[in-house]
Amino acid sequence: MEIHDLGDGEPEVAVVGAIHGDEPCGARAVERLLDADLDPERPVRLIVANEAALDAGERYLDADLNRAFPGNRDADAHEVRLAAELVDALAGCTTLAIHSTQSYAEPFAVIDSMDEVTRAVAPHLPVDAVIQTDAFTEGRLIEHPHTLEVEAGLQGSDAAADNAYWLARAFLAATGAISAPGADDVVDAGGREDVSVFRLRERIPKPDAEAYEVFARNFERVESGERFAAADGEPLLADDPFYPVLLSPNGYRDQFGYVADRVGTLE
Repeated sequence: MEIHDLGDGEPEVAVVGAIHGDEPCGARAVERLLDADLDPERPVRLIVANEAALDAGERYLDADLNRAFPGNRDADAHEVRLAAELVDALAGCTTLAIHSTQSYAEPFAVIDSMDEVTRAVAPHLPVDAVIQTDAFTEGRLIEHPHTLEVEAGLQGSDAAADNAYWLARAFLAATGAISAPGADDVVDAGGREDVSVFRLRERIPKPDAEAYEVFARNFERVESGERFAAADGEPLLADDPFYPVLLSPNGYRDQFGYVADRVGTLE
């Protein structure tokens, strides 16, 4: 684990990249933040979490780090030990964890619940949507207080790395660590209340098949009876209306993505 502390005193705000080694956008954002020579108004901690998996170009070595929290320093699995170290490194910090996805090109935020930190920070992030995942957070970093995740874009893309940097800058501005962006910057310093909030309801399982397709678009309503995916050419139809989230033919081994409800906006 690579840790960089900026500013004076014990870190109060943190940005974490490379929880998954096949998602380099967060590590690239940390590098760019370091190159930006920031002079933070609150002490900041920048972390590249799973360096070994990042170097290997693999999601993880022994276990999925984002399913291993709070971890155990005495465990055999590398990521379970690393989870415990990362929890300690983030103690007392309001935290942004940066990820990327195979299912959606634009940034969105992922939260455990709509708490005061989310309400204060999320409106200032350049995201399309906020996903509440309280029923599906076991072992994930966002179970821990004052933590948000962002999905920066398509895994491995330059656009995701650029998005990750601006998401981190917006997060640091929203938490008072750095000054708010100016009018010419990519990030809007003002709050946004029109961002849609979705809550995950259930997983969409994949039947055994050789080939998978998806036809629905993430965050766009699927009506009852509508074809949203196929397995070996056999269509899957919606029993009830829903909003698909993280829907992809390849993102998960045993599921297409999630069924979600649109529960409102950040107002």
